[in-house]
Amino acid sequence: MKQKRRLIYWNTMRKLLFAVCVCICTFPLFAQQGFKITGTVADESGEPLPGTSVVIRGTSTGTTTDTNGEFTISVPSDTTVLQISFMGYTMQEIVVGNRRIIAVSLREQVAEMEEVVVVAFGKQKKTSMIASVETVKISDLKIPASNLTSALAGKIPGLISYQVSGEPGADNAQFFVRGVTTFGYKADPLILIDGFEATTDDLARLQPDDIESFSILKDASATVLYGARGANGIIVISTKSGLEGSPKVNFRIDVNVATPTRMNEMLDALTYMKMYNEARITRNPKLGAYYSEQKIQSTARGDNPMIYPNLDWYDMLFNKSTINKKANINISGGGQVATYFVSGGYDNENGLLKVDKRNNFNNNISIDRINIRSNVIFKLSKTTKLDTRIQGRFERYNGPYASATSIFNQVMYANPVDFPTVYNTDAEHEFTEHILFGSTFVDGGIKTNPYATMVSGYEDRNESTITAQATLEQDLSALLEGLKLQAKASVNAWSKYSSRRAYAPYYYDVDSYNQITDE
Repeated sequence: MKQKRRLIYWNTMRKLLFAVCVCICTFPLFAQQGFKITGTVADESGEPLPGTSVVIRGTSTGTTTDTNGEFTISVPSDTTVLQISFMGYTMQEIVVGNRRIIAVSLREQVAEMEEVVVVAFGKQKKTSMIASVETVKISDLKIPASNLTSALAGKIPGLISYQVSGEPGADNAQFFVRGVTTFGYKADPLILIDGFEATTDDLARLQPDDIESFSILKDASATVLYGARGANGIIVISTKSGLEGSPKVNFRIDVNVATPTRMNEMLDALTYMKMYNEARITRNPKLGAYYSEQKIQSTARGDNPMIYPNLDWYDMLFNKSTINKKANINISGGGQVATYFVSGGYDNENGLLKVDKRNNFNNNISIDRINIRSNVIFKLSKTTKLDTRIQGRFERYNGPYASATSIFNQVMYANPVDFPTVYNTDAEHEFTEHILFGSTFVDGGIKTNPYATMVSGYEDRNESTITAQATLEQDLSALLEGLKLQAKASVNAWSKYSSRRAYAPYYYDVDSYNQITDE
């Protein structure tokens, strides 16, 4: 009996010892697994902040918020400290404690964002600078301007910007920073986009939605890195890059009505003829009046417009306004290995020229432009990154054979009473297939008919530009604080195809006219 009790006691102790061992072995495992924390991150107005970084302090363990600003992370203990940060906002450190759901509100760093500017050697706080540097708010550039260069007017102190033409496709603004220097190398400032030298046309076609920062170096500090090339100032532009987190999509569409800001007021036919006669007699009374009183009175009565024309050449050739359209869409995001920013834009610009329905082609200006951009940054290691930026522009241009500027200049010098734009067909020319353009002989030559110049031909042009840039950066702070090594490479591919077609206009003048029969 004793032996049986001893056996039962021994079995019981063995089971109890086994259970204690299992508990001892399992406890560290449970301690290692920890527990999950969920939470949300928003700004001060309550808007969620997708892509916010949530990291356990002292470790590389972390996560990012989703499109709703929500996150989930496993923590080892109640004493864990979470570091929550987002670009442009003050970082917060939060002790988990006994909470399992955490709501975080981040405060915006407005002051710090405004103090940082781009300079020749990188970025610097504005309060620590002694150089003259101006920054431009990107929102100020998102206006219904034809291109980026014309949007700069009036935005920057010391920058003189003006346009020499309003013709679509040829309306890039000319600009100077504090006038023109005597170095003689360049009259306009040096333009740097993402650290690479660019042309005025590259700047003009840059999409405002793709720009991260826009700075202008205006004094002698601009020559520190670039020498005499920066003597007229430097425009430094950085395009956007992606941030770690879930994808963000932005879309903007702009439809605007374009019309001349001011036009010269032209004389009507009667005033023109009277003033012409007055000027002629004043210079030489023996010459007499050029326009007879009968012509003046017939024009005033509105008699046969083929014989007594009364033209407003500008209204005959140009529309009052036109509609232009722009659209841009971009997506950005990334992870711990790479970040990306990809965008696409479409521009449609139109001119004011009228089109003759008798022609089978469009002589008005119409420009369709597509812009694409891909900025991808690869984090090759903790101290090495590869920044790749690819930009493409594809443009289709249709316009008159002669430039719109030359047509406008002809209109300004055209006589409103010499001849009509086009003669109506009479019995003799009933089956004539071509247009009967009006003109007259003066000093052995034919007077210019601006309407014939405008509709007698067209130009069709295709252009494409692709630029690929790469920057390899190595952080050498282990050797010397702040030391970095960069290697840059850039490739530009450009192509252009143009075709110009025109016909020789047939000009006509009045040979004889019977005022009684109106023939």
